Amino acid sequence: MSDDGIKEHCGLFGVFNHPEAARLTHLGLYALQHRGEESAGMVVSDSQTLRGFKGMGLVEHVFTGATLAELRGTSAIGHTRYSTTGSSQLKNAQPLQVDYSRGSLAIAHNGNLINAWLLRDELEAHGSIFQTTVDSEVILHLMARPTFRRFEDALVDSLLRIAGAFSLVILREDELIGVRDPSGFRPLCLGRLGDATVLASETCALDLIGATLERELAPGEVVVINRRGVKSLTPFPPKTPSSCIFEHVYFARPDSQIFGESVHLVRQRLGRQLAKEHPVAADIVIAIPDSGNSAALGYSHESGIPLEIGMARNHYAGRTFIQPLQESRDFRVRVKFNPVREVLKGRRVVVVDDSIVRGTTCRARLQSIREAGATEIHMRVSCPPIKHPCFYGIDFPTKGELIACTHSIEEIRKFLGVDSLGYLSLEGMLGAVSGPKDQYCTACYSGRYPLPFGGEADKYILERKTTGELKT
Repeated sequence: MSDDGIKEHCGLFGVFNHPEAARLTHLGLYALQHRGEESAGMVVSDSQTLRGFKGMGLVEHVFTGATLAELRGTSAIGHTRYSTTGSSQLKNAQPLQVDYSRGSLAIAHNGNLINAWLLRDELEAHGSIFQTTVDSEVILHLMARPTFRRFEDALVDSLLRIAGAFSLVILREDELIGVRDPSGFRPLCLGRLGDATVLASETCALDLIGATLERELAPGEVVVINRRGVKSLTPFPPKTPSSCIFEHVYFARPDSQIFGESVHLVRQRLGRQLAKEHPVAADIVIAIPDSGNSAALGYSHESGIPLEIGMARNHYAGRTFIQPLQESRDFRVRVKFNPVREVLKGRRVVVVDDSIVRGTTCRARLQSIREAGATEIHMRVSCPPIKHPCFYGIDFPTKGELIACTHSIEEIRKFLGVDSLGYLSLEGMLGAVSGPKDQYCTACYSGRYPLPFGGEADKYILERKTTGELKT
């Protein structure tokens, strides 16, 4: 990915009925670190009490051996976060945890509620006091209302009131609950480890702990996991799923299986189709690592142009790196990616990346390839131009900041300083996935939002998104 606008969203993990629940959750969050580097948290239950710990930063920095030793219990949920709503501060880190009249409750959320601020205003008018600025807290307040005696009734009623993208893991003293919204925007899978049941955003987390994938939660499915087993509920009215295709393009790890398919193999097919749509005479194909690797491999296989390692990535250049003085304006780019001069010098190069957002960082990287001696640079992007903001859990910039929204492809080519530029077509992208083409959300490319905006409530949400109030 051209690292100039898109941020990861969130990773979810949950385990029920395992004596080392905290340790397994810790490992699961490691596997899901790519989905959020801002904060990490965990809540553990010993069947009577919930206790949690969370902090800002990477999983390895938040949890120590001593911390994990204090988190004793047989069930747990965990969360890695990048904020799409709510500011970057500890009070907004998840899981969110509360004590209320029916006991204790913790929740972790991946996605974005498009009606959260309307519900928040309504709840505050009836006396609710919010402790955070994240949309997920709305769900806790809805569930805590005294309207229903049975927890399951309160859960279902609350879920029916929220709208948008929400994969959830919820922990009670003696239950673990998983939820996937009826549009199925974000992934959530169910696994088994001996007598324990596991929930995770991606299957790579199951692999790390040695769990076996049983299935993905269906869009609109709620699973209630307790000592009696796994109970499946379908409380939502049926609707056509709209799984986020950008999970396949960029977000998910290549070793994961989501929406029923291998992420790596989908990305390879994206690259193959890209080579068919935008062939070029060149000497080598290189990827912008790591997210462009699989698509570059597919482009190489289809075109017959050899794949080379032309960019080296420094995996230790994290978010906390202190940038030097302004004399080195491109230092942040160079500290993360460095061209392999001996590979690039005198070569006609096809550069494959998964997306371009603002284009500024991409331009700096391509300039470094030119300075390394490439005679021609042909930029190839394994998705269509991103022209519209996302309201379902991806932190795309506002519409005016998206380079493809305000510039033609030829203008973008000139801005990037490349000899040619080719984006994969929308049809070509959809052809790379095996599922029904109408069951993927492509709003950031097409502008066709599966949850339509139109009424006064939707206008209210759009205004808050445009002015930045959804990312305060």
